[in-house]
Amino acid sequence: MTIEIAQMEQLAGKAVQDVFRNMLSMEIAQEPPAIPSEEDERIQIIGSVGFVGEATGIICLYIEVALAKAITSSMLGIEEAEVDTDEMVNDAIGELSNMVAGFVKSQLCDGGLPCVLTIPSIVRGQKLSVEGAGDIIRRVIGFKNCQHHFSVEILLQQPSQ
Repeated sequence: MTIEIAQMEQLAGKAVQDVFRNMLSMEIAQEPPAIPSEEDERIQIIGSVGFVGEATGIICLYIEVALAKAITSSMLGIEEAEVDTDEMVNDAIGELSNMVAGFVKSQLCDGGLPCVLTIPSIVRGQKLSVEGAGDIIRRVIGFKNCQHHFSVEILLQQPSQ
């Protein structure tokens, strides 16, 4: 049994919307991913969690600092002005990534593709992208929350034939 990238897109899209709505009380809309310009100097935070087993891949959330602070504020139940360290934001984005990947993992396991999650990792910087090696299929889904755009990237390893 295998999973197609289109199915993964649907699972990840639903996971992101459910997590934002239920855990953060934030409504988001799916939209085409925003393509950053060469002049874009904003800091991005990438939260990623892998899944390994009958289905193997990585889910990456690309979030700008302003949205990451709003997410952190919502998760911790504090004012945005109180979000004052990178560590607070990193922990929140790591947990958000873990919740999204956990939703996907649960659906994969229920569908007969048992897998386990890796620990979350966080990367910060400008003009970042994650690349896979070998037989990796990737898709990017765009989302918008008020004025904030963010992307979710799915990297899915193709099974050996």
